[in-house]
Amino acid sequence: MSKRIVITGATGFIGRALCRELHDAYEIIALSRDARRAADVVGEYAQVLEWDARTASLWAAQVDGAHAIVNLAGESVAGGRWTQAKMDGIMQSRVSCTGSIVDAVAGARNKPAVVIQGSAVGYYGSRGQEILTEDSPPGVTFLSDVCRRGESIAGRVEKHGVRLAAIRTGIVLGLDGGALPKMAVPYPFFLGGWIGSGKQWFSWISLDDAVRAIRFLVETPNLRGPFNLTSPNPAVLKQVAQAIGRALHRPAWVRMPGFVVRLVMGPMVDETLLASQRVIPRRLTDAGFTFRHPELEAALSAIFQGENHGSK
Repeated sequence: MSKRIVITGATGFIGRALCRELHDAYEIIALSRDARRAADVVGEYAQVLEWDARTASLWAAQVDGAHAIVNLAGESVAGGRWTQAKMDGIMQSRVSCTGSIVDAVAGARNKPAVVIQGSAVGYYGSRGQEILTEDSPPGVTFLSDVCRRGESIAGRVEKHGVRLAAIRTGIVLGLDGGALPKMAVPYPFFLGGWIGSGKQWFSWISLDDAVRAIRFLVETPNLRGPFNLTSPNPAVLKQVAQAIGRALHRPAWVRMPGFVVRLVMGPMVDETLLASQRVIPRRLTDAGFTFRHPELEAALSAIFQGENHGSK
């Protein structure tokens, strides 16, 4: 019988690719608040169960005897201005989802070997030119607080003898979701470019490498604690824009001033589009993980040519 892996957020950009990556060797249980939609999205790779993302209800039986839980759930930080209600939703979704997983682990007779907790490079805040490793302290921004609280709550599984790995993920590049399709929209119209000075650091990882790294953490028993899921070669935003242009054979020359974006989107841009995060995956590389796409130019070329699908 295959080992069981329970995945929350399985219908998201990373979650879908992770189900494809893992289904060859594992029994996948996908938890979703909309089981019917989830079955359409990942039903080929996973058994879908309904959950309310707040309580350890009937789905918690799947945690008993599972090999791993991968928690990728949480309200998106994108998609609209950060009103107080939006910010409350972002925070509460991560607190409640993670808390329900901890409760399920606590109640399981046969505990999972590992919990993989989704986090983000937003943990560090905007830090200019500073090189950031897993040992760097957290920032003092809203997203820093969100990441820190999620990791802290997830850490409670360790008192039950369960290994925890927190994945501080950068901007995941692929064509099925995430930032890249939006970033590429202006290029066919010869309007490609960057936001702000273009000097802000952009920590990225290909979708393929992101799901391979998660699998690596699931399958390597001695790895615990925080791990930066980013390429070892971050780039500044202007370089990213120019690399997209070269991949699409279009120029990148338009610079949108930061204050214009701030007027439209509000202060959230200072923690997202204008944030500078020069993050290095030191612990992942020290553990022996090998990136398929460590260089931005080659990664974008593979993505736009359809060679990087986040699965085998």
